[in-house]
Amino acid sequence: MKKTLVLLLAIWLCGICGAQAAQLNKVAAVVNGQVITMFDLQKAALPELARARLNPNDPKQAKDVDKVFRKVLDMMIMDILLGQEAKRLKISVSPTEVDNEIAKLMKSRNLTKQQFEAQLAQQKISINEIRENFEKSLLRQKIMGMEVGRKVVVTPAEIKQYYEAHKDNLYDRSGLHMGVLVYAPNVNAQSIAAQIKSGKLTFEEAAAKYSIAPNKDKGGDMGPVEWDRLNPEWEGRLTKMKSGDVTELFDLQGRKAQVHLFRPGGGADKQLTLEQATPQIDAILRQPKAVERFEDYTSQLRSKAVIDIRL
Repeated sequence: MKKTLVLLLAIWLCGICGAQAAQLNKVAAVVNGQVITMFDLQKAALPELARARLNPNDPKQAKDVDKVFRKVLDMMIMDILLGQEAKRLKISVSPTEVDNEIAKLMKSRNLTKQQFEAQLAQQKISINEIRENFEKSLLRQKIMGMEVGRKVVVTPAEIKQYYEAHKDNLYDRSGLHMGVLVYAPNVNAQSIAAQIKSGKLTFEEAAAKYSIAPNKDKGGDMGPVEWDRLNPEWEGRLTKMKSGDVTELFDLQGRKAQVHLFRPGGGADKQLTLEQATPQIDAILRQPKAVERFEDYTSQLRSKAVIDIRL
């Protein structure tokens, strides 16, 4: 993925000359007076193009490249709308808040500042890009909390109904760690996953031998699972797991991967009472409602905005 992204960037930059350079200076869209240039769009689209293994300079792939551009442009438009909305609501994110998020990220990956910066350099990602991404994410969270979250209601009856249907899978999740195994491209992930499932090979042994993810020497252990910080996809995947479970193979940024949820030092899982499980159930039921309301909210932002797309 890293090499592909760098290669795509090199191909794209080398191909820029004359008319192409002029094309990049053109406007891709204007959002309430704020301009997105073709250069901005192509740069933002590079990771998606790399994951899809698309070359923006290949005429045969033009349709697929255009789909990626339009998808990324849609995301960029929404970022601008949310940024403008944050100004209207007088919501801001301080440098200290961003620093704290970066510190949490390094802690979750058991990385020192030097190791973290080395990883960024290896992936050709600047610290400013990381900071900008965290700022956008925090702004989105604050807007959701102010304009969306307070309008989402989960009733006691809904919580009790969910508990009765799922109590066998509701247990104390504190102290759980997440192990990640991202398979190298030259190994048979299906075969190794089958060995893990049969017990012929432990997840930790497989991670140490075949993974290209951080902390492979620690069996892929990424540290404690911060449940309130998981995105919906990971929340949905891990919530269904018990301590000791390993996921089936899934795609992670173009690679085959697996996740191991475990409790260091062992120990049996403790089933939660209704009272103990209420915060966990509330979060589970609140998430899809919040997403639905947020989609309605962003749709309203779009309908009120002046958006001129020039692709």
